[in-house]
Amino acid sequence: MDLKLHDTLTRKKRVFKPLDPRNVRMYVCGPTVYDYAHIGNARPVIVFDVLFRLLRHLAKQGVWDKGKDRTKVTYVRNITDVDDKINARAAEEYPLLPLNRAIREVTKKTSRQFHEDVKLLGCLRPSKEPRATKHIAEMKKLISRLILKKRAYILDDHVLFRVKGVRSYGRLSHRSLKYMKSSARGEVAPKLNPLDFVLWKPSKRGEPAWKSPGGIKVRGRPGWHIECSAMSWKYLGREFDIHGGGIDLLFPHHENERAQSCQAFDEAEMAKVWVHNGFLQVEGKKMSKSLGNFVTIHELLQTWPGEVLRLQMLNTHYRQPLDWTNAKMNSAQSELEDWVIRIEKVLGKSIGKSRAKTEVSEGLIKALCADLNTPGALAYLRQSAKRIGDDPKRALSFLCDCEFLGLLNRRNMGLLSREFGGQGQSPDLMIKAFDIYQSFRSKLHNKLPGAKLEFENRIRRLGGEVKYLEDGGVHLIQTDDSVGKIDDLIAKRTEARARKDWIESDRIRDELAKMGVALKDTKDPETGEPKTTWEIAR
Repeated sequence: MDLKLHDTLTRKKRVFKPLDPRNVRMYVCGPTVYDYAHIGNARPVIVFDVLFRLLRHLAKQGVWDKGKDRTKVTYVRNITDVDDKINARAAEEYPLLPLNRAIREVTKKTSRQFHEDVKLLGCLRPSKEPRATKHIAEMKKLISRLILKKRAYILDDHVLFRVKGVRSYGRLSHRSLKYMKSSARGEVAPKLNPLDFVLWKPSKRGEPAWKSPGGIKVRGRPGWHIECSAMSWKYLGREFDIHGGGIDLLFPHHENERAQSCQAFDEAEMAKVWVHNGFLQVEGKKMSKSLGNFVTIHELLQTWPGEVLRLQMLNTHYRQPLDWTNAKMNSAQSELEDWVIRIEKVLGKSIGKSRAKTEVSEGLIKALCADLNTPGALAYLRQSAKRIGDDPKRALSFLCDCEFLGLLNRRNMGLLSREFGGQGQSPDLMIKAFDIYQSFRSKLHNKLPGAKLEFENRIRRLGGEVKYLEDGGVHLIQTDDSVGKIDDLIAKRTEARARKDWIESDRIRDELAKMGVALKDTKDPETGEPKTTWEIAR
């Protein structure tokens, strides 16, 4: 089955064939770790996670190499840990520490939070995750090559890339020279040409600094664009298969990356295919702090299960603009809940312990191979969900397809299906506990630090104890005597019914109804005697 991807450079969908059939290589620009990642940052992480999963599946199927040695997929996503924004945040958060130490604290904390957040979005770790500060040597080698080739020059202790003479410059972003000149003016550095860009710059006092290339005596640090060129070269070579990222990086970042890499190595191209995901808006508006609609992944995970965020992302094709709304979040959560209920109805709660798998459905892979058409893949899943019925094979196949897309985890589905028990407990406890549970459900599902302990303490103060079911749901145990009062009233009502005192029987029923208790009168299947059970009225 051929994989077709839209190439930003040619603006065409092309059949993808790796340069090396035994090693598919993909590089994606990762986070700059100075703050919590916002929901816009999550989009490329999720998009290229799906592509990574698809590439691994096709490699396993022998699509590109049918030999004994299985094709491997190398996915590199960098971390930018040297940047002006990081310096500013470090000085703000740790004013009493030396700047370099403060920077280490900020990047360590923010990197850890990024990994925790994207894991909850169902994303796999990339094959390699290089940090910029660990690859300064490679950056300086690239810069030295460019200086030697006269594609870079030194001015006022800066090293700048010389754009003039690079005929293909601007071809990737499809932008006019006039537009690129106006966009380049924001960079503060001495230049011979407005389009030239910084490869290396002198460090200010206290900032991170390394010995400079090109014989510059002043210690300095790299520019932004050279970082990705150096790290992709280190792990993927001079030319590789796929370069990905958000459309906001197309110019100047990716345009400049391409220019400097191609010129350094005398290659026609840096990557065979350039893949970019579209912009994200929040409730129809551009996300910004000034509008008050700036939302981080971390904030959303306090309220929503990670799979819900992922599903809303995948509902829109990666190249299209995405409008992030609460209404779509509610819809995504309801759909996931419905899917889990359908699966557990057929496979039971024990599915959480099962390792049973099936092959990923051909219909799902076919949709994804059409330029990563996730809306088409979800349409296929929705039809599969309707066909489950009472068939265990269909239910298992559907679950495995969901897991392939990172939408469900069989070991943690209970809280998605609103698993909340405690029949036979005090109505007052159950009603109050359920309200608390609803506010904690996503935190418990996402296993956020401290959520379980806080939830248990809140329930304990109500007079209950929490018992976690094996499938991830919640069951309550009563710790006071209110249940005894309900059982006594039911016993008195049973006696009244036996002597046909319907007035007293109805009075007790009404009293229990005011307590939030719903009665159900049946007969014991063995003795035929009247039997009354109760539950919390909904």
